[in-house]
Amino acid sequence: MFDVGSLNEGFAVISNLKSQISNPRWPVALCLAAVLLTGCVERRLTIHTEPQGAIVTLNDQEIGVSPVTVPFNWYGDYWVRISKDGYETLNTHRKLRAPLHDYPPFDFFAQILYPGRIVNAYEWTFDLAVKEYPTRDELIEQGQSLRTQLP
Repeated sequence: MFDVGSLNEGFAVISNLKSQISNPRWPVALCLAAVLLTGCVERRLTIHTEPQGAIVTLNDQEIGVSPVTVPFNWYGDYWVRISKDGYETLNTHRKLRAPLHDYPPFDFFAQILYPGRIVNAYEWTFDLAVKEYPTRDELIEQGQSLRTQLP
């Protein structure tokens, strides 16, 4: 037959579980554990120029005056433009290659399960050439050669 005592014990266990789960401290503890136990990958790029003080543009966005450090989210090809008065403007491309821990399945462990912080720091250095201005005689000569090209 049916035992009422064991039924009451079952209800008591279920009621106890419900009260523990509905306790407002559980969700807070789970959120806190999720935040504290997840990994973190910080990516930053530092650009130096010789001479310092040049305006640095990265992918059509001015990021500051060298030396400058910026965070980034993706690896790949970056277009770099560096300009400074008295120097030739430099337009070039550079590639940032992803480390092994940013490829699947390693990225899951590095970004989610690893409890520490990983810092990927890259540095690029660019040398600017001094701008050479033509002399007065060179300008006159260029003007005369253009005049001879006209019909």
